[in-house]
Amino acid sequence: MPRPVRKPVAPTKPLIKPPVRIGSLDTAALIGELRQLHEEAEDENVGRMPADEELFGALLYLEAHAGALKGEEARRKAAMARVMLWEYLREQTDLHQEKAIEHARAGGAAWTDLAPLLAVNAASAAYNKAKRMKAAVLAASSRSDLLVRRTPEAVREAEQRAAAQAAAERRTEEEAARRHGLLAPVAERLLEHRDGMDDDDEVTFWLDQIEALLPSCRTPTQLVSLGTYVEAVVREVRKKERITGRPGATTLDARSAVSTAAELIAN
Repeated sequence: MPRPVRKPVAPTKPLIKPPVRIGSLDTAALIGELRQLHEEAEDENVGRMPADEELFGALLYLEAHAGALKGEEARRKAAMARVMLWEYLREQTDLHQEKAIEHARAGGAAWTDLAPLLAVNAASAAYNKAKRMKAAVLAASSRSDLLVRRTPEAVREAEQRAAAQAAAERRTEEEAARRHGLLAPVAERLLEHRDGMDDDDEVTFWLDQIEALLPSCRTPTQLVSLGTYVEAVVREVRKKERITGRPGATTLDARSAVSTAAELIAN
C-alpha cells in the first residue's frame, strides 16, 4: 500500500507547538555551584577560573578541568549542568547575533559584506540566515502572538504584524495625548470654579476624583477615567437642576465651565 503523500506546510503558517527551550536561567548561580564542586575537589587551578558572570570563559575552564573532580556523581552532575548551560548559551546566540546584524545593516553593511561573517557563500544565504535568527527573536518576544517558523516568508509576515501593532499603539498614544490636551483644561476649569457649583455630595465626590487624578493623568486608561469623572460632574449638576429647578452652578464662570465640559463630552 503506497504511503500517503504529506501535504507541504505553507511557509508562513504559524507553528502549533512551541519549541522546547531552556528559557531563563540564573547562570551565575549555576557556575557558582560548579565552582564549589571544584573547590571541594581541591582543584589546584580553580583560582584561575573566570568569574561566575563570565559564562563562556567559565564553561571553557570547567570543560578543560573536568578531570579534577573526584567521584562519579560530582562528574556527572557537573557535566549535565554544562550541557544545560551550553544549550542556554546557544539560545542566546541568535538573539544577540540578530541584533548585531541589525546594527551592521543600519550602518550600511551589505548582505555581501555579511555573508563571510555568517559563514555562508552568498548574499541571499546571508539574508535567509539572518531571517531565521529573526524568527527566534520574534518567537522569544513577548509581543509575538504566534510562534514563527524559521522561514523568510514567515518572518516577513511576523514583522508586518509587529509593525502594524506598533503603529496602532502609536496611534493610541497620539490620540491619548490629543485627548489630554482637550480634556485636562476643561477638568482644571471645573476645579477652579468648584465653589460656584451647588454643594452636592455627588458633585463634590466626582470633583475630588478629578483633583486626585489630574496631576498624573497620562495613560489612555487614566484619560478614560478622567473623562468618566468629568462626565459624572456634568451629569450630577444637570440632575440637580432638574430636581430643584435651580441652576446647578451659581456663578457665571462655573456655569461656563460645566457647559464647556458638557460640550466636550458630547463630542
